[in-house]
Amino acid sequence: MHNINFIRENPTEFDNYMKQRGEKPISNKILELDKVKRETQTVLQNLLAERNSISKTIGKLKSEKKDASAEMKKVDEIKNKISNLKELEIIKNEELNTILTRLPNIPHKSVPIGSDENNNTKYREWGTKPSFDYKAKTHYELGEDLGLMDFETASKLSGSRFVILKNQLSKLERAIANFMLDKHTNENGYTEYNLPFLVKDDSLFGTGQLPKFGEDLFTAGDNHWLIPTAEVPLTNMVREEILNQNQLPMRFTSYTPCFRSEAGASGKDTRGMLRQHQFTKVELVSVVEPQNSEQELERMLESAESILKDLNIHYRVMTLCTGDMGFSACKTYDIEVWLPGENNYREISSCSSCSDFQARRMNTRYKLENKNIFVHTLNGSGLAVGRTLIAILENYQMPNGNIKIPEVLKKYLNNSDTLI
Repeated sequence: MHNINFIRENPTEFDNYMKQRGEKPISNKILELDKVKRETQTVLQNLLAERNSISKTIGKLKSEKKDASAEMKKVDEIKNKISNLKELEIIKNEELNTILTRLPNIPHKSVPIGSDENNNTKYREWGTKPSFDYKAKTHYELGEDLGLMDFETASKLSGSRFVILKNQLSKLERAIANFMLDKHTNENGYTEYNLPFLVKDDSLFGTGQLPKFGEDLFTAGDNHWLIPTAEVPLTNMVREEILNQNQLPMRFTSYTPCFRSEAGASGKDTRGMLRQHQFTKVELVSVVEPQNSEQELERMLESAESILKDLNIHYRVMTLCTGDMGFSACKTYDIEVWLPGENNYREISSCSSCSDFQARRMNTRYKLENKNIFVHTLNGSGLAVGRTLIAILENYQMPNGNIKIPEVLKKYLNNSDTLI
């Protein structure tokens, strides 16, 4: 949600920001609605004051046993005007909110300007690509050859974009999640939560998935939706709260399944586990004071990177351009892991600062002296568990098709050196 005061004071600048996010100039329409709404409110206040004044006069006339019919007629006329103006105010407020709730966040000044992923810039990279003296296999070739990854049966059960993991591969995915949670809670300072996987409309509105992106979600009926990411319940834990300054920063983590319809992904990544309707992820969420959000984004990025460093898997960090960022983000870093089977980089985490955009939608503030100030929220994958599994399979594959176990995961897998 946007600060209407900023739009009033900086309409041209706001339109320029929206243009960078792929939107058309909209400030004139916003300010027109805002003007009508505010003028209506002013007239309403004057009418209410006039009604109260006349009501006092009526009371005085009645106490003096004088005729008050003329004044009573005026009150009735004012009541009708008030009723009509209140209806107009509601209409204009709804029109204004409909526009504002569908506009993306303003990009941070450090974000590169561009229309798509081709305009993203490399921030840094870590590690080296593995070298093989044979043609590296993809994760789905490895998983199917080992008899531990089954897309055919999953399709029979649920349709396309689902997978069944079996035996040691299922245990490896669980080990990855446990390792991530242990790392983030024991070393990176996050508090773990076990969350509901169903949320209501208000929660999805708060983090920006509704009303604009309903087609990307799965509905569960009765005003419930399956979560697309744990960002939604984690961030909304502070919805409609006024926090104390000493409660900040808050840092949350959770391991959950995620459900996405992938409505706009027709024909993309149809092979393997890269783009699924159901997948698992360890999510990171921070709630901080505004002046600390830039530093917190760097901290969150380093926390997510620490997982890949411990796994010793090569990756790069990209700063997303204005046209490639998510709806609620003002700045986003993508961590892209190297997949030798694909001979390509793939996103494994997005870490985003949302400034006060989500906080305004959730009405989440904190007390500072005599004021209540909107907090800043951040979220990031720490990491996507399924994609980390993919990265391990492809980077740790052996000539015989077996998979080496990364050193940090061995304790979760009976100290085994290999998957099989």
